[in-house]
Amino acid sequence: MTVQETHLENVRRSQEKITALLGGLKPKLAIILGSGLGGLAARIEQPAAIAYRDLPGFPVLTVPGHVGELLAGRLGGVPVIVLRGRKHFYETDDAYPLKTMIRAVHAAGVETLFLSNAAGSLRPHIKVSELMLITDHINFLGLNPLTGANDDAFGPRFYSMSDAWDKELAAKVRAVAGHEDIPLHEGVYMAFLGPSFETPAEIRLAQMLGADAVGMSSVPDCLIARHCGMKVIGVSCITNMGAGLSDENLTHAHTMTNASLGAAAFERLVVATVRAL
Repeated sequence: MTVQETHLENVRRSQEKITALLGGLKPKLAIILGSGLGGLAARIEQPAAIAYRDLPGFPVLTVPGHVGELLAGRLGGVPVIVLRGRKHFYETDDAYPLKTMIRAVHAAGVETLFLSNAAGSLRPHIKVSELMLITDHINFLGLNPLTGANDDAFGPRFYSMSDAWDKELAAKVRAVAGHEDIPLHEGVYMAFLGPSFETPAEIRLAQMLGADAVGMSSVPDCLIARHCGMKVIGVSCITNMGAGLSDENLTHAHTMTNASLGAAAFERLVVATVRAL
């Protein structure tokens, strides 16, 4: 089989396993949990779980804080799928595992993808432990997961990204945050490839280009989801200031520790948003 035929078969087989796991549950929303935000999984009611390694074509994860497990259950009484971790493009040059993961949950009935990540702030008013609603993004990865032959079974060769982050859903998240009294900033997320953190010069460039936060994920997820017609919303948990904006020593351990500071607010926001949606 060709690479594309293998991918199509992996999506089909993974979708069948996910549908079996759901046991009649029909979630329309899937949530990808970023670094340090895995605590939301404990809030899933009557969860059913399957490891990524048991889903054909799913990514094998290597980064601490990304468990590699799909959960199905209810969150605040609402059926959901929770994806505990993602494959970053500093780990691989193969886009197919991430494409398989997102396309398989879409094939299982998911219509909306809620993305989360740990990010560095570029603005003094967006502080560590606070949350930022993603209103748009800048792809500075130097790659797009949809390059190469188009997977016609999932979406068109060319597609618009003018509404990459759904405005109507963003308005609902904004309203939920206000009702729940959860501070929520808004801004543009800029994705760098990593795994190195950005230099102070790169941070200054990102600021000049209009970014409000930086990270190493979520943009490929958004591109893949929009290609197959899913709606996308996203929230960044601010774990540090960008390089040169503070005297922090940027490490992954630092990211994980500071993500926990904003995790409680993130979990409250997600649960309330799921109910509202």
